[in-house]
Amino acid sequence: MRLPLSAALLFPALPTFAQELRIPPVDYPVLPARATTAAGFVPAGWRIEQQLRGDLNGDKRDDLVLVLRQQDPRNIVEHDGFGISPLDSNPRMLAIAWATPDGYTLATQNHTLITRHEAPNLSDVFEDGAGVSIVRGTVRTTLFFFSNAGSWSTGSASYTFRWQDGAFALIGYDRSSMMRNSGHTESLSINYSTRRVRHAAGSMDTDRETVRWETLTSPRRWTLDTVGDGSAFEPLAGADDR
Repeated sequence: MRLPLSAALLFPALPTFAQELRIPPVDYPVLPARATTAAGFVPAGWRIEQQLRGDLNGDKRDDLVLVLRQQDPRNIVEHDGFGISPLDSNPRMLAIAWATPDGYTLATQNHTLITRHEAPNLSDVFEDGAGVSIVRGTVRTTLFFFSNAGSWSTGSASYTFRWQDGAFALIGYDRSSMMRNSGHTESLSINYSTRRVRHAAGSMDTDRETVRWETLTSPRRWTLDTVGDGSAFEPLAGADDR
């Protein structure tokens, strides 16, 4: 797992394992272009983990949001090192489909945003978090981070996408973290539409926060397809960091 500097509090270094941890590679299937029901988008060997409906493109029809997870026993890995064993590394896909009079048409599928569970000392970012939600016509995905070895940090990161200009554009990013040993807290909130960025730092022992505002100067526009791994995303990256 890549660990960007801006997210160091949330993504701790991994401990050394007594045996090499081998996570099997995955070939992600291409989902059908159309289906009459949600089940019609589910490939063999996968299941629906989360299913939501709501209007995402303003046509007054309830569109479909699915989180699919593979069910391959080979992806359940046992080891004798730190952390979770057996480790269920079965990956997930996020799929969004437009409602039509006779079913659904696939709008997008993505297998990078929801980080695959590959590190036994870290929690499953999706299973232990808030998952996916539809909020006022947007799709919000929240990943949760907790380390049972190697770091005191815990926190979450939320991504809010809105359909515009032919893509699911990232319009909001919110990250918060807390050090469980000291109670120190930090948060970052970015509105990509207004280009406003809020930094805050505080402590669990007091309600007071130190807040700093700035304007996002980078012209970079992110979409669901370009964010990549939700655990390695650099939210303040510039246009040259492609």
